[in-house]
Amino acid sequence: MIEPIDQSRREQVLERTEHFIIEAEAALERPFDRIPVRFDLRGTTAGMFRADGRQREIRYNPWIFAKYWDVNLHGTVPHEVAHYIVHEVYGPRRVKPHGQEWQALMHYFGADPEVTFKLDLEDIPQRRQRTHPYRCDCRDHQISTTRHNRMLKGAGQYLCRYCNGPLRYAG
Repeated sequence: MIEPIDQSRREQVLERTEHFIIEAEAALERPFDRIPVRFDLRGTTAGMFRADGRQREIRYNPWIFAKYWDVNLHGTVPHEVAHYIVHEVYGPRRVKPHGQEWQALMHYFGADPEVTFKLDLEDIPQRRQRTHPYRCDCRDHQISTTRHNRMLKGAGQYLCRYCNGPLRYAG
């Protein structure tokens, strides 16, 4: 099992994040707030910019950074900073997440505007969602907790791909 990056590497990621924010300030001739940077992301995502109202943060996955240090330091960090800057300049939902504004900023940063990477994540701890047993007319199904909760609330109905029959809880 991979160990997450240590404090020294976290400091390097924070410095790199700051570097790209400073570059964006110079290019766009305006200041940007310094937002929280967390190392609490899990699963298969290396980084994430998240905005909820005026609360904004960048989250990094310390296990993926540990396994693929260079790829993430030079790819994921500018990727997430670019999301943050585009959000601040254009506002939420005004431009596509990986649209031309984001791509232009990635080019300015000297980073590849590739959206995702395909790397082996076998040694990385994965977040697993619990499943719930459901049945249709032809077979058993395992439904995610998200879909299960939607069905319990009456906000969603799911059909089998094979027999087109409705899924019924079998728990």
